[in-house]
Amino acid sequence: MEIVKNITQSRLAKNVLLALLGTIFLAISSKIKIPFYPVPMTMQTMIVITIGILYGWKLGIATITLYLFEGIIGLPVFSGTPEKGVGLVYFTGPTMGYLVGFLFAVYLAGKFKYNDNLIFNFIKLVLAISFIYILGMLWLGFLIGWEKPIFKLGAKPFLFAELFKILLVVFSLKQINKLKKFL
Repeated sequence: MEIVKNITQSRLAKNVLLALLGTIFLAISSKIKIPFYPVPMTMQTMIVITIGILYGWKLGIATITLYLFEGIIGLPVFSGTPEKGVGLVYFTGPTMGYLVGFLFAVYLAGKFKYNDNLIFNFIKLVLAISFIYILGMLWLGFLIGWEKPIFKLGAKPFLFAELFKILLVVFSLKQINKLKKFL
């Protein structure tokens, strides 16, 4: 019985550490701005799907939930913080739908089974990322009004960058899976 208790405690400690590391990588990825056309690119969505693949859907959702909680309580973990505000006020701004979409993306990225078929892996990751943009545009439309060009404002400028990040992950899947076995 003592062995089971020790294994459970060590697994919990490992998962807490992994979740904290995931939120640190996600916060760092939100601050890195890479020049890209037509808008600068952050690496957040790439880290979100990588967390899903590495951690699986359960620990992935826990990690993203912790990240969102950190931002809601005022830690400057989101892109644009602290310059554009922090906490719940920033969270409920124009980016809230995208941030909530991280939960769906990490879930799908964690549930999918990956293989050597690059096209199917690409399609799976496009599907996972699409939830970030769908929820983001829904929230943006609700917030600024549906008469505005929601797709043009909320998705179109980011599509080339997303394509690039998804391809990076697809071509890194073998290395990600090796790291997954280590974790």
